[in-house]
Amino acid sequence: MNQATDHSHIPDWGVDLDPAKRPAVPMERTPPRLDGLHWDRPSQQPRTVEVLHSIERPGITPVFGTSAPPKGLSGWIRRRAFRRSESDLSHWMLLLLADRVNVAEGLADDVRRSPRARAAAFGLAGAALALWVLRRRRT
Repeated sequence: MNQATDHSHIPDWGVDLDPAKRPAVPMERTPPRLDGLHWDRPSQQPRTVEVLHSIERPGITPVFGTSAPPKGLSGWIRRRAFRRSESDLSHWMLLLLADRVNVAEGLADDVRRSPRARAAAFGLAGAALALWVLRRRRT
């Protein structure tokens, strides 16, 4: 069954065989373009908030975001996640859980701060309670 067949009628068949037919060949160079390359490491950004980083790296990167430092229950979960390796599934599951908890914390914070949000939350809670009571009466 291993018969050599002619595939020349198929466009681009065997493109690996002829480098001239490879789409990236005009952009590739041997050796690669490294002339005049220089890189200065950025200075370390000062830490003003807690910054979580992977245990696979010795320290934090020179530049990092500080707009949403870990706080509350979601921050506690994130700290537990960053005690584990990035190759561990529980690291990522804990981060997903922390995201969901952070959403709930944000909604609770909105309800606590805003009279409109508080009224909407109580209205939704009242509607849910009314539906539950009506459902219980039917049975």
